Amino acid sequence: MSDASSSADLLCTLHRLHRQINDIKGQLQRGPRQQKAGEAAVVACEQALSDAKETLKQARLASDEKQLQLKTREQRVADTQSKLNTASSNREYDALKEQIAADQQANEVLSDEIFESLEQLDELEAAVDKRAKELAQRQEDQTALLEQIATRQAVLTPDLERVQAELKETETAMPPEMKQEYDRIIAARGEDGLAPVDGESCGGCYQTLSPQVMNELYLNNYMVCSACGAWLYLPEERRIQK
Repeated sequence: MSDASSSADLLCTLHRLHRQINDIKGQLQRGPRQQKAGEAAVVACEQALSDAKETLKQARLASDEKQLQLKTREQRVADTQSKLNTASSNREYDALKEQIAADQQANEVLSDEIFESLEQLDELEAAVDKRAKELAQRQEDQTALLEQIATRQAVLTPDLERVQAELKETETAMPPEMKQEYDRIIAARGEDGLAPVDGESCGGCYQTLSPQVMNELYLNNYMVCSACGAWLYLPEERRIQK
């Protein structure tokens, strides 16, 4: 490379290609993360539906138990009433009447509880229906998401291969004496190992560059930022054309 424009062009192109590769990789890596998050959401909905069904089941058992208790108590009241006609004394008769009154009062309380439990069952059944619909929607969303991920991967994978091939070809234009240092910087810092000059500062860490460094860049000498270690290059509009 014989001028500042050609050397800066090379570094600029390398930087662009590294950014493109990282961007494509980031999009590809987002797919598995989205899939995992979607699967977790489906599992959460499945658990919510299971919990709602179990709550409904227990509520039904409790309601059935109360109704069975009521039938038993009503039968006891009927049995006690049948004994009134055979009471041997007023005292026994009054005792039976008191027992009947107490049982009937208890049955009224139990009847109210049963009514409330039936209302609760309606609410719990609605909750189960809601959870079932939420699960179905999550499953539908997950299916659509997997299709989107597959489509995106089908497009991005060849794009990544193309850009990686372009990067490899571009790297061959680098002078041999620079390639080893370039490989070291890229291995350590990735795309952040290259940075454009922004005004009089490093475009990576915004450290102000000395006049000497700026002069070296204008003279087509490769320079490294003393603060962050990035390889610097001049933007196209700043280059001196020869």
